[in-house]
Amino acid sequence: MKNNKLNNYKLFTSTRINAMLLMVLGSSIISFAGLIIRGMDTASPLQISLYRGLALSFTILLILTLRYQTNTLRKITGVGGSGILAGILLASAGICFIQAITSTTVAATLFILASIPFISAFLARILLNERVSRQTLITMIIAGFGVSLMMVSGLRSNSFYGTSMALITAFCFSGYAIMLRKNKDIEMLPSVLISGLVICLVCLSILGQDIAISWLDLLKCILLGSIISFIPNSLFIYASKYLIAAELTLFMLLEFALGPFWVWLFINEVPALWTLIGGSSVIMAVLIYVWSEMQGKK
Repeated sequence: MKNNKLNNYKLFTSTRINAMLLMVLGSSIISFAGLIIRGMDTASPLQISLYRGLALSFTILLILTLRYQTNTLRKITGVGGSGILAGILLASAGICFIQAITSTTVAATLFILASIPFISAFLARILLNERVSRQTLITMIIAGFGVSLMMVSGLRSNSFYGTSMALITAFCFSGYAIMLRKNKDIEMLPSVLISGLVICLVCLSILGQDIAISWLDLLKCILLGSIISFIPNSLFIYASKYLIAAELTLFMLLEFALGPFWVWLFINEVPALWTLIGGSSVIMAVLIYVWSEMQGKK
């Protein structure tokens, strides 16, 4: 009996570490989104969101069909009200993020988004009774401080609307993480499909007939939706089964840290010194956290 319990514990901890490593991978992949968006020719933010949402939804529908075949519709409807709410929260986060980043400074937006792990921890404590370990809390503080350093040169903003949109983004994504944790025993991938469709409907209602973009921009949007967004979202859902909400959203900060490095590397847009220092702090904090987990479970 003791051996069975020990084996189950080792299996759980190894799965937890795998989930952390997959979150590092997912956050690294989605950090390329900024680089791809910077390379768009003429597509507007709403047009990018529209075609990215379409590509993401189609990819998920294709994956679900290949996996479940005749049971695909049942799996989609199986998410129920919780899955629909999760999809709406994720879509709202995406829509409000675009409004925030186009209405106030990137620095102010990302500074507010750095609060997502703390909001998630607070909500998870109340709604799911999830406790944050001291090590996780310390890592969250260091990583959050690192993001603050990255934005130190650009935090001045007089846009109340942009700041409000960024705050709504943070709460919506935290709520999405909570919904995944609450329904971790359900196939929640359809909720991302729902979010993509909601984004498409919102963008279409605003754009009307103004949806024409170049073929090159369309290919980049498809890349954003089918790979850059699909893979991290899938990994996020998988990891939500083994990591608490605060841990899940902690790894998101890697996206903010790595994004400026890719822009620097590929298009020679040199980031500010504080961006390099803060980004390095975030990366080191997360990697040390994963490494310590691996060492502690040996």
